Amino acid sequence: MDKLLVPPWLETLLTTAFFTVCRTHGDAARSECNMFCLDCNGGDAFCFYCRSSKHKDHQVIQIRRSSYHDVVRVGEIQKMLDISGVQTYVINSARVVFLNERPQPRTGKGVAHICEICGRSLLDPFRFCSLGCKLVGIKRNRDASFITLEVDQNESSMERREGISRLVSSREEEQLREASQQDIYAPTSPRPPSSARRRKGIPHRAPFGS
Repeated sequence: MDKLLVPPWLETLLTTAFFTVCRTHGDAARSECNMFCLDCNGGDAFCFYCRSSKHKDHQVIQIRRSSYHDVVRVGEIQKMLDISGVQTYVINSARVVFLNERPQPRTGKGVAHICEICGRSLLDPFRFCSLGCKLVGIKRNRDASFITLEVDQNESSMERREGISRLVSSREEEQLREASQQDIYAPTSPRPPSSARRRKGIPHRAPFGS
């Protein structure tokens, strides 16, 4: 692969198995292997304690999980890669990008945007659903690149440039939906009694018959 288009560590990152238990620190609290070193590029994920002892001064990114799929925060990966053209999401208040293609049985009707490689439906007019699909696209067409010479650290300007769409997780969506329903059906403060319900004047007894 042309190093001018793809960094040498990317393919290793995309094929690395994460979230296994560290062989060295298996009994520790933070022993899951969810980190990757860009400098070593050894193909092995490692845990928090390994980072402190073996990769202290290296470029390290942390992989996270969303619905059993590996993701990485945009704030971390955009420092090393040009992720333009890849759909990004906001999940649990963090903007992320998926590492690899996610199987989708069929594309829903009326979908306007799909991934050029796997056909997955997208929220916005992006080309790829993941870093892996962008890599395949670069190999096929060579009309994109992961290499960036200048990284814009200003997130607001990046949003304006790429038009990034935000998507909450299904759990958060349900919470928001429930909250909105509570707002709609919440008991209102008691209204003052209307004039129709008030008694008109002071009641008087009817006069006795003569």
